Amino acid sequence: MAIRPGGSGTPPDRATSQQSLSLEPASKGADRVAGMVARIVYHDEETGFSVIRLRSEERQGLSTVVGRAAHVAVGEWVEAEGFWRTDPKHGPQFKAEEMRVSAPATRDGVEQFLGSGIVHGIGPSLAKRLVAKFGEAVFDIIENSPERLREISGVGKVKSASISQAWGEKRRIREVMLFLHSHGVGTNRAVRIVQIYGDDTLSILREDPYRLVKDVRGIGFATADSIAKQIGFDSDSPTRIKAGIRQVLRDAQTQGHCGLQRDRLYEAALHMLQVEKTKIELQLGELIASAELVQDMVSHLNGSEVSGTACVFLERLHHAEQHAAQQLLSLSKGKVPWSSLDPKEAISWAEEELDIEFATSQRAAITKALTSKLLVITGGPGVGKTTLVQAILKILGRKKIDMKLAAPTGRAAKRLSEATGMSARTIHRLLEADAQSGGFKRNAHNPVDCDLLVIDEASMIDVTLLYSLVQAVRPDTALLLIGDVDQLPSVGPGQTLRDMLESRALPVVRLTEIFRQAAESQIVQNAHAVNAGDLPNLTTTQDSDFFFVETRDSDDTQARILKIVAERIPARFGLDPMRDVQVLCPMHRGSAGTQSLNAVLKQTLNPTSDSAPKLSRDGVDFAQGDKVMQVINNYDKDVYNGDVGWVGAIDLEGKTADIKYESRVVRYAIDELDQINLAYAITIHKSQGSEYPAVVIPFLTEHFVMLKRNLLYTAMTRGKQLVVLLGQRRAIEIAVRGSDDLRRTTKLADWLRS
Repeated sequence: MAIRPGGSGTPPDRATSQQSLSLEPASKGADRVAGMVARIVYHDEETGFSVIRLRSEERQGLSTVVGRAAHVAVGEWVEAEGFWRTDPKHGPQFKAEEMRVSAPATRDGVEQFLGSGIVHGIGPSLAKRLVAKFGEAVFDIIENSPERLREISGVGKVKSASISQAWGEKRRIREVMLFLHSHGVGTNRAVRIVQIYGDDTLSILREDPYRLVKDVRGIGFATADSIAKQIGFDSDSPTRIKAGIRQVLRDAQTQGHCGLQRDRLYEAALHMLQVEKTKIELQLGELIASAELVQDMVSHLNGSEVSGTACVFLERLHHAEQHAAQQLLSLSKGKVPWSSLDPKEAISWAEEELDIEFATSQRAAITKALTSKLLVITGGPGVGKTTLVQAILKILGRKKIDMKLAAPTGRAAKRLSEATGMSARTIHRLLEADAQSGGFKRNAHNPVDCDLLVIDEASMIDVTLLYSLVQAVRPDTALLLIGDVDQLPSVGPGQTLRDMLESRALPVVRLTEIFRQAAESQIVQNAHAVNAGDLPNLTTTQDSDFFFVETRDSDDTQARILKIVAERIPARFGLDPMRDVQVLCPMHRGSAGTQSLNAVLKQTLNPTSDSAPKLSRDGVDFAQGDKVMQVINNYDKDVYNGDVGWVGAIDLEGKTADIKYESRVVRYAIDELDQINLAYAITIHKSQGSEYPAVVIPFLTEHFVMLKRNLLYTAMTRGKQLVVLLGQRRAIEIAVRGSDDLRRTTKLADWLRS
């Protein structure tokens, strides 16, 4: 159907051409304005926020309308419902609670619309000639008889085809925008959907709207379900029930589970879908029969008794755990790829080289590392993990062993490199992430070429990354995994390091002895106290590296954090508040959460004038100098979840921002800014694998759901020189005394034991 205007001077057919851009009805008794768009003052493609100047028949001059519209162009007809207000700076404005945008309704409107640049290939001059020739029928001509455009001087076969194609693309996008926006899908996500599905977007969505959940980041089950219901899907439709079951398992995956107990799956699916259990059982059976899902038993050790629970897994996670275990076991049973050496002699040599005397436990650990093809080393702060790795690499380096080092994040890789004096990279770069396939170029058929592979911060590795990693290890390569099992587990599914240790199927070294120099640090003392379930020592001296500041509530905490970060730490310790100090929060929300703290810290540490160039996304402004963090893996740009950078040049015309990372600059388009967050304050989970000269940690009872021992332990162990803990003693007691609730539903330990 063509987008065409109605009769001259009247609005067009609203049923076919309007964008209704609000999910809520306008207030009762709301005012109304209608007219042609004369000028667009501002339009945000991400949020749809618009400021337009409207020429209305009811009012003299131009009216300013402020509201949200997915698309709007000069010459289009707008009807808005809302209320008039007087802005102190800009004067009278109409605040639209609902805006409906239609194709132009007059010859003048059609001419302005086409001449605005909305259709590629048509400028003001050609628009004037088109309307003069075809009048209001010009839309039908462009769409259905584009060859007639050649009746206009200067328009040939190529140009007429180009105009027709551009118009068709614009029309299709507008139809999709109308359809999606009416279901709460934002503009940029709608554009992504069109990019993924192309011309088949509407037919695909009408056939199975639940595909959106899997195919488009940021679209949840509720949005897809809303679309499905409004286009006629029954609540007990097999398509809907299967999608709901998948969603329950995806939700479990976001909480770290590889699978879910069958009873819990039913419970969650019943709550989500509100249908009979027998119908869920039927569709679950079909998903298992088709091998999309896998049902398997997971064992639990209760004292000396082993019991099993029926669990349901997404097939890819079940496969990843099973095959990762097989490869780990295979590697552990091989012979080391270096010629025999005398561990005692090698250790004595390393002591001289490093000017250190190893403890008995360290000597035993080095001996085990030199004689094991696969070894897992675990321990907390101050127990000598770094020294141990230095010794192992020193000894094997003397034998000209080809070694490669890696860690899950860029910051962790940098730390490993600084500690060893050897080059280290992220696991994604080691495996050569492939943007085309979403996988890795290094795999079982093209393994990493080295004799020894050293992986630090192994607790951060989720099961899918572990699977990819061990598949890319040559059969004759030795593997050394290092991590602190008591830290938070991976953000992704699995608890791989814990499962390796609990299986008792692999060679393991547990370091527990705290060495003298580390024992003098109150950070180390308190971290070990928390890990053991004891309260940390909150009484500190002036020369301490650990401070506790008691606060009344979240607002008081925010105010104190601002002063501590911006003034007291720089003055007392000479640290840069932007680069050396990191605020770590249990949660995003609240005055002491990342969202509020990022806003006030940005305002204080990187103030920008109103005229300074900035780009906005979801209400957040990004300006030059802002500290930001990448929050998803982007293989095309070769930047990964957790990478920290700084906003550089901003191009307002091109709507791009340059982000300066450790060794290079990466350009982001405005619709890619949802991949980064401000990083003055980050969650404790996002800090895994990183160390900072100073960390500032709000810890309040309002964070109750997150008050876990391993969360506090992880946060405290991120600080190298200084830890400042702010909040309430009761919150610390809750975290320390409570259970970590670490148990995730996984089967890796079972596979290793078998």
